[in-house]
Amino acid sequence: MSAVAMLAACTSSGNVKQGNGPELVDKEEALVMPPPGGPAIVGVIGRTRGNGVEQTISLATSSTVQGQNYFKIAFYGSSGSQDGPAMTYRGLNEGDLRREIARAAPGVPLVRSTAFLQNAYGPFGYASGRSSSGEACLYGWQQIRSRSTGSGMGRDFGMIQIRVRICDNQATERQLLTVMYGYTVTGGFQGEIWNPYGRPGGVDSRIGQTGQPIYPAAETVSQNISFGYSPPVATARQAKPVRAEVVRETSPSVPVERSNGPRVPLPEIEAAPAAPVQSSSAVAVPGKASGGETVNVPSPDCIGATVMMAACSTKGN
Repeated sequence: MSAVAMLAACTSSGNVKQGNGPELVDKEEALVMPPPGGPAIVGVIGRTRGNGVEQTISLATSSTVQGQNYFKIAFYGSSGSQDGPAMTYRGLNEGDLRREIARAAPGVPLVRSTAFLQNAYGPFGYASGRSSSGEACLYGWQQIRSRSTGSGMGRDFGMIQIRVRICDNQATERQLLTVMYGYTVTGGFQGEIWNPYGRPGGVDSRIGQTGQPIYPAAETVSQNISFGYSPPVATARQAKPVRAEVVRETSPSVPVERSNGPRVPLPEIEAAPAAPVQSSSAVAVPGKASGGETVNVPSPDCIGATVMMAACSTKGN
């Protein structure tokens, strides 16, 4: 027995074998990419299982909420590592989702949305909430699985599970939700029966037909998303008090050009009569009237009076 053991030891290569555990992966080999302008990829950790591949894509995080932003993606198929343990093959489960939501953002009450939403890969769900400091958080999930009705042992077995966790101190809930619409899955399976995306859609029946005009698609408004970044706000400068300048009219020094048309004589303006002087009694104005007598101006108090008319006339004389 000892000789057999020694013979086996001598025939082995002696090379160091790395364990089939999680390992760092280049960012370019990430199986899911965030949308343009979305959170940047910080690092990728991947692991090959007996029935598929899984990756955790860490994203740039700008938040005080405990934890890291990430994408988690798992491909369930028939090929993988023969040495590693297999992943548990299960679809979306209500109990598992509740536990995942509770662990996604510690201290943040995430409320599950009841709206039916769908992106390019099919329906998805999400839960969102805000921390005590007002930071928005989102946890989304999606299962990509073919609904093919073809025959075969492996039909409809290809499946992709995606989880997204994002917290940010600048973005709103609607901006975080755009990540669920804008990410791109870059991986797939070999073999038609394992295709989780389903069969491609048919060609538009209008192509090549007369009387069926095709117009350009409506232009879409691009939305830029900048997570954890706010452009510098220009501080308003204190306006200096503007002194009001008094504009005085001065005689123009430039001679005014006269027209050569006919001259129209200006009308004669008579001087306006002087306003009467107010006093408590009639005031004698020196001067000669038409009869050569002194003109007595009655007091305003006596004008219109009926009872004191006689007294005013006597006082005036």
